[in-house]
Amino acid sequence: MRTCFALTITTWLCATIAVTATAKESEDGFVSLFNGKDLSGWVKRGGSAKYRVEDGAIVGECVPDTPGNTFLCSEKEFGDFVLKLRYKFLESGNSGVQFRSASREEGDRQRVFGYQAEMRPGGDMTGRIYDEGRRGHKHGIIWLDAFTPQDRLDVAQESCREGEWNELQIQCVGPSIKTWLNGNLVVDLFDSFSMKGFIGLQIHSGKSGSVAWKDIRIKDLGESRWQSFFVKNDGGYELDGARFVLPEEWSFTEDGILHGVHSKSQGKDGLVISDDNYDNFIARVTYRMHGGNSALYFRAEETSAPWVLRGFQNEIANNGKDSALWHTAGIIEGKTIPGRGWIVTNDELVERVRNKDDQWNTTCTAAYGDRLVQTLNGFCTSDIIDEECEKTGKLGLQMHGGTDCEMFFKDFEVMPITNEMAKLIERE
Repeated sequence: MRTCFALTITTWLCATIAVTATAKESEDGFVSLFNGKDLSGWVKRGGSAKYRVEDGAIVGECVPDTPGNTFLCSEKEFGDFVLKLRYKFLESGNSGVQFRSASREEGDRQRVFGYQAEMRPGGDMTGRIYDEGRRGHKHGIIWLDAFTPQDRLDVAQESCREGEWNELQIQCVGPSIKTWLNGNLVVDLFDSFSMKGFIGLQIHSGKSGSVAWKDIRIKDLGESRWQSFFVKNDGGYELDGARFVLPEEWSFTEDGILHGVHSKSQGKDGLVISDDNYDNFIARVTYRMHGGNSALYFRAEETSAPWVLRGFQNEIANNGKDSALWHTAGIIEGKTIPGRGWIVTNDELVERVRNKDDQWNTTCTAAYGDRLVQTLNGFCTSDIIDEECEKTGKLGLQMHGGTDCEMFFKDFEVMPITNEMAKLIERE
């Protein structure tokens, strides 16, 4: 019996040590943003809600019928991170957690803007991404994660314990934004509107609302940065990491805008082609055009065709096909390798979010394995899995051959997704 008892105790101790080690390991690298005693390290911005510390938690309380949402904001800013916290609604209302956010002066108060992970008492929409003070409700679009599957939202919502403590996680790694509610994945989004900012605890304006937060901890993963193909030197601007095709058609203005003019008498394409191949990345370009046709090429290969590149085009057409995906053909060793044509279009949405009348537009492509995501002016126009897609290739800017075309590119940037970043992005 003693032997059995000793073995039982030994087994229990080993199990306890293993569980403790596992728990500690899972929290390695996390630091607390809240000391449990006071609001050191936080600053209030926005409206008139009140914040206090009570029983080791931050409690925010709405002041009824006062204007503006209120935010308790971290003094420190974060770029890439994993944030974990627990929350409980003490009184029904609306709340959220800001991240990669900033503020601006607006009247007699500071207006907070940026990403917000939604919080609601019953879990409905909790974890979805809203853009406070920036893109929210623009063009009638509320949620940035418009392609989140409903069944995933249902599972997360069902896990919510109304009136009790729930855990919310937010992870930002480069362009990847993910959220979890009680361990259930809610949002898996690629977006690049801002890459760094403060954390904020929101109390929504209205008739009522009170929320408590505790166990607020964060793992700081540094900051992901854009790499520009346009660089300034002593003599002006030039390409860095890319080259021109038909260089006589391209020039930089004094303020760094790339200007291209192409004649319909020229059958070849005018191009900017990256020196390197890119597999997993996000790329963006801000453009303005006067006629013709253009594109942001990605995962493309160089061929002997007059248009040179074969692969994906994020279309730039100054119409409903902006940010649509076209897959073009090529010529290799005298043989035409066909393309696949239109892969995905979304004309109706594009016409809503596209800036017209010679204004600037920004299009982005995120490519991650078989997943291809396009955004136009910050709104996702497509998010697809394409198992036939190329897995690597060149980036490029196009002026289409055989047509009169004038293009202006304000920027051309890429943010590679490294293997280290991918390990976190893959986390379920």
